[in-house]
Amino acid sequence: MSRTLTIEVCYALPGEQTLIELQLPQGATLGQAIDASGILAQHPGIDLTKQKTGVFGKLKPLDTVLADHDRVEIYRPLIVDPKLARQRRVEKSRQEGSVEGRKWLHRDSR
Repeated sequence: MSRTLTIEVCYALPGEQTLIELQLPQGATLGQAIDASGILAQHPGIDLTKQKTGVFGKLKPLDTVLADHDRVEIYRPLIVDPKLARQRRVEKSRQEGSVEGRKWLHRDSR
């Protein structure tokens, strides 16, 4: 008896998210799920040689065997280093008068 898996394949852009549910045979891989979903035709900008993939937020290679109800994710490349982006946000908030990240000075330090 051949069991089928219910898998979701998702890809998110800043303004839109594509989520495709499909049925695959047991033993199907992450790469097979992406191929079967047709998401590469919907988003021709996806380049699996450069972009990372995963299952439920954990990086996984294309040959990973899937389990029932897994969500396959295709990740967009980062445009800005996350640490640099946070530093810029802190600097901007400081310019606007925030004290985030500053050391507090105590008046009665002895």
